[in-house]
Amino acid sequence: MLVRRQPAVRGVVALACSVLSTIAWAQGTAESQKPFEPTVAQAGKDVIWVPTPQITVDTMLALAKVTPADYVIDLGSGDGVTVITAAKKGATALGVEFNPDMVGLAKRRAQAAGVAAKASFVQGDLFEADLSKATVITLFLLPDINRRLRPKLLDLAPGTRIVSNTFEMGDWEPDAKARSEPCTTWCEALLWIIPAKVAGTWQLASDPLVLAQRYQIVEGTLAGVPISGGRLTGADLTFTANGRAYTAKVAGDTMTGDGWTAKRTAAP
Repeated sequence: MLVRRQPAVRGVVALACSVLSTIAWAQGTAESQKPFEPTVAQAGKDVIWVPTPQITVDTMLALAKVTPADYVIDLGSGDGVTVITAAKKGATALGVEFNPDMVGLAKRRAQAAGVAAKASFVQGDLFEADLSKATVITLFLLPDINRRLRPKLLDLAPGTRIVSNTFEMGDWEPDAKARSEPCTTWCEALLWIIPAKVAGTWQLASDPLVLAQRYQIVEGTLAGVPISGGRLTGADLTFTANGRAYTAKVAGDTMTGDGWTAKRTAAP
């Protein structure tokens, strides 16, 4: 009797194994088809991924005074929260992200938020991204990456706003700071405004104006007398010389003040 039953037992076992194998395959397929979801501290090309709190995103965009007229580029855009929030404010916004899974996730979230027409995402290296259209650039990158980006940022159009979550730009002091409240981590926003390049010798009427520049801070002399309080806010230059306050708009090798114009005659 035992001999006769062995084939049937083997058949039942084989069937059970087949069923279990099918179930495992189905579960694996279902797992592989699940939409990608990021995990905190997952590895990236240049940094690990950590989400920016929504309240800090709001603080960053408020500090940069983002409006519908702006073109915002978020470098290392991750899950897309900054780009989507900027788009909700009416701005055109682009996220540059190296991880293609994150790009796909961000696109789905922009679609779900109803801002896909204003919020776009591309897979790419943040160091190679074309930033020329940007009026605002947002960052949540480590200080050494910010410093590596700094020369490229300083070549952007004067007045372009750079706003960073928490991390600084080395010895380039921010123009403004703001803190998110209530907030427990990643709470500070820092703003830099790209300054015009004014270093060199200028001719202001009959007087030479010699300027040296360190980011937005300007020193120098007018007719041989030291100036004070020299500062750039984008293309707007202010300084005091001989007790007189000067305010000028800089456009390339020309600066124009109230009733006066100066031309750059020599580079630094």
